Amino acid sequence: MMKVEHIGIAVKDFNNSIPLFTRMLNSNCYKIEVVESEKVKTAFFQKGETKVELLESFDENGVIAKFIEKKGEGIHHIAFAVENIFEEMARLEKEGFIILNETPKKGADNKLICFLHPKETNGVLIELCQEIAD
Repeated sequence: MMKVEHIGIAVKDFNNSIPLFTRMLNSNCYKIEVVESEKVKTAFFQKGETKVELLESFDENGVIAKFIEKKGEGIHHIAFAVENIFEEMARLEKEGFIILNETPKKGADNKLICFLHPKETNGVLIELCQEIAD
């Protein structure tokens, strides 16, 4: 793992959350993107080398809607940038971590992503992400 790539925060409503994070971070949202496969809208902020990703569900059965229903708004995951997601998945699996995806999938912000089960990571959902080469 190279660095923290972003911190994902589950929110109920972009109309409230984007202005809040704009004021708090003193930085504008630079991208809003829909990830249909996850039934989520994402809004990204950049602060130094790290990004903050707001996650808003557009479907009541989506993973973020269920997360908020169970735990409320807040930190959903921490994402780490990796050079080769396939190698890192294999390494972590050998180390005994449970990988929630058999293969990486396309996520927001031009990334291949996969997740580690929070049961094995002290209750924190960990995302691995690799920039997709153009």
